[in-house]
Amino acid sequence: MRWNLRMAAAQRDIWKASEMQRLLAEHGLVVSAGKMSALWSGQPPSIKLADLEVICTVLGCEVGDLLLAEPSKVSRTVPVEPGRRAAAGSGSGSTSRAAVVPRRRSGRSLPPA
Repeated sequence: MRWNLRMAAAQRDIWKASEMQRLLAEHGLVVSAGKMSALWSGQPPSIKLADLEVICTVLGCEVGDLLLAEPSKVSRTVPVEPGRRAAAGSGSGSTSRAAVVPRRRSGRSLPPA
């Protein structure tokens, strides 16, 4: 996904992050300078749905105006046939690999590394 806040704001004659920050505050969303910088000039690592709703209200836009799908950037994995296991070095000539999720003996997954 590509974050498109700056373009959506420019289409509504909002050219400065400080102006956007003020408009958000007028609608009850107080954003710190650091968070506003991430929203305005970059790709925010995450955003709350409630915050997204306020941004859309301020700009009079839809979520699709702010988040643009980029399907060409999504990697595609080849599914493994049921009953077959992809094994490295099996000599089958297949380049597809199944994702392996380490699990504890109790069945619970391990914490992220």
